[in-house]
Amino acid sequence: MPVSPRSRFARALAAVGVTALVGLAPPAFGAPSAADAGTGAVADAFKKGPVYVDPRAAGELPKSAADKLAAKIEAADKPVFVAVLPRSADYPQASLMPDLRSLTGISGVYAVRLGELFNAKADHQVLSQSAVDNLRGAVQRSYASDAETQLNVFVDQAVKQAKGHAPASWKDSGEGGSGSGGLMVGGLLAAGAAGGGYALYRRARKRRETEQRELEALRVVVDEDITAFGEELDRLAFSPSEPGATDEMRNDYSHALDAYELAKQQMAAAVRPQDVQPVTATLADGRFALATLAARRGGTPLPERRVPCFFDPRHGPSADDVNWCPPGGVPRMVPACAEDAARVTQGGQPMTRMVDTGQGAQPYWNAGPAYAPWAGGYFGGAGAVVGGLLAGTLLGSLLSAPSAVAGSGDGVPSAPDLPDGGEFSGADFRASDFAGGFDGGFGSDGGSDFGGDWE
Repeated sequence: MPVSPRSRFARALAAVGVTALVGLAPPAFGAPSAADAGTGAVADAFKKGPVYVDPRAAGELPKSAADKLAAKIEAADKPVFVAVLPRSADYPQASLMPDLRSLTGISGVYAVRLGELFNAKADHQVLSQSAVDNLRGAVQRSYASDAETQLNVFVDQAVKQAKGHAPASWKDSGEGGSGSGGLMVGGLLAAGAAGGGYALYRRARKRRETEQRELEALRVVVDEDITAFGEELDRLAFSPSEPGATDEMRNDYSHALDAYELAKQQMAAAVRPQDVQPVTATLADGRFALATLAARRGGTPLPERRVPCFFDPRHGPSADDVNWCPPGGVPRMVPACAEDAARVTQGGQPMTRMVDTGQGAQPYWNAGPAYAPWAGGYFGGAGAVVGGLLAGTLLGSLLSAPSAVAGSGDGVPSAPDLPDGGEFSGADFRASDFAGGFDGGFGSDGGSDFGGDWE
């Protein structure tokens, strides 16, 4: 049977890789020596790679999972560091985060799983305080009992939001993977440029496949939004030639029709999940035009230009802010349409937008990061909303990031770019960024970028 070129390539790559990696097998997990334990050992490992697992905590994150997590961070080229450690005197909670950052000497996002506790901090140049706090709290509340899932969800979002690049020392060290013992980068390089190109191709293909799945899920939700907007246009039954119609009414109606058509065109042209954000922004704009038209026809005061109803953007522009507490969360003021505001004020439940997920129907803010572009179009342009509307949820952490409001003209300011290589010296380290221990509750940091406690 003839062998395809792809098969010959794969066999040759495997042969070269096996030859190059002989003798480079990672050390087995075991009890660490005194020199291997402690914050200094973790910091030394971070200078060589993004993930460190203390052998005593190997049950929390097995080596194969640690290596995959490290590969994910390296492929993203972001300064994100992850440590999995046992609760012991080697790692004092109160000083662990600032000491770890100081000894590592590299600006970045630092996440530590300490026994069953979790904490994350970031240099303010790399990730905003609100973003890291929201993400930290969200993954701890949702995945506290599953270290592997918790860390992967955290990293998936952190690499999307973090500024700068992976430190040059990871490449210079000649090592890759996790600090618990990964494959040497030198061995991988020996596999040849073809092997590296093939790995990049596979990663790119996998990323495209993931994006396509997310886009198709979003397409269902956006198509529902567009259909609902079209039905509102029909129900309004406005005719530009009807008695009493004014030029202002006709302009509002034309604006709404244009938004309806544009949203359909934008969705049809979407090729990535991020392309959904301008679609929902267009729908929000069209719904405001429709609400303005309805007010003109009814002789009522024109609506204030506000973001859509938080509970379901299909309800149109919000009419008021209402104090609402999500299950298991803390109260916050959210914009709501008149009907939902009345329900919440009277102790009832709002009409919440539910979406399909792998765990069944969920409110959109609990449906995972794939819905960030959808929500970003509706809410991403309002700085005040971004700051607290979705605090403590995965979507909240995403919408607090500069990328969620890019081009909106009213978002949070972006952090300055890091120098090439993503590194700052120890002199650039701001101690307040990493203040705080692992005790207490989420959000108790008093305003410092690295404040807050372990959960």
